[in-house]
Amino acid sequence: MDKVTKPSLLTQVRRAIRLRHYSLRTEEAYVAWVRRFIRFCGTRHPRELGPSDVTRFLSSLAVDRNVSASTQNQALSALLFLYRDVLQMPVGWLETLVRAKKSLHVPVVFTKDEVRRVLACAKGHGAATLVLALLYGTGMRLLEGLRLRVKDLDFERNEITVRGGKGNRDRVTMLPERLKGPLLHHLAEVRKQHEQDLAGGAGWVELPGALDVKYPNAGREWPWQWVFPATRIFQDAATGQRRRHHLHETLVQRVFKDALRAAGVPKAASCHTLRHSFATHLLEAGYDIRTVQELLGHRDVATTMVYTHVLNRGGRGVRSPADTL
Repeated sequence: MDKVTKPSLLTQVRRAIRLRHYSLRTEEAYVAWVRRFIRFCGTRHPRELGPSDVTRFLSSLAVDRNVSASTQNQALSALLFLYRDVLQMPVGWLETLVRAKKSLHVPVVFTKDEVRRVLACAKGHGAATLVLALLYGTGMRLLEGLRLRVKDLDFERNEITVRGGKGNRDRVTMLPERLKGPLLHHLAEVRKQHEQDLAGGAGWVELPGALDVKYPNAGREWPWQWVFPATRIFQDAATGQRRRHHLHETLVQRVFKDALRAAGVPKAASCHTLRHSFATHLLEAGYDIRTVQELLGHRDVATTMVYTHVLNRGGRGVRSPADTL
């Protein structure tokens, strides 16, 4: 009888993560940390390592690499997952390791005028321009916006359903009135492109989970298509289907950076700054923090509370004594 080959450690890590339906980003991060840990310890198997090796690795990240507290904690979480869920070893010693204390950083936020200037300078870049407007108008994260499907837009109820957000949680946010017209025009163009793809034997799209098994033809149906499809078709190696992916995030990030420079806004901002600005401007408008929490998809209201530190109220509404002289 042929000897069964045991899968590699990293393959076991990937399987354990997929079994628990963690996100692809989590899988990539955990696998990368396990690989770095093994290399740091001279390519020895983790079963041969102990608390002192993990402590040395985490200390090296902080002292030699000067990583942030959140990065150090992510590495610890990856190693905890490795020992507890993959190697199924006792992890009491690992759970007692002290996690790095995170610093409270006030997020970068645009004023409304800065948002107008940045979005105005982003015009002329097709779908990327609409994506940026949607991020500010809805508070979505960049990948949440890029992964929208046609069926997630409800123009009658002015709602957008964000599926599989951070923590694999769904939520509902608003569809801005002023973006309905541009979105409908954009979708009309996307539908023409999709019909041309179908006529050419393509038109497939990746489906979540095992829906392609349950509904074999759903991958070519209009409701499942990406709202922001890529410009190129590729052939999926596993299925042989000719598909379109959604727009790549780097394209939108590049348009944003160019618009930020053109607008002359001197802030270290990213696409995520539009989400921060959305939340802050809602609080400035008087909406309660629980509503903002729901729209952002935060699990804990304490996460949303950070935006109260950047409200444009001149030191939390306190008037400086210098202004009374």
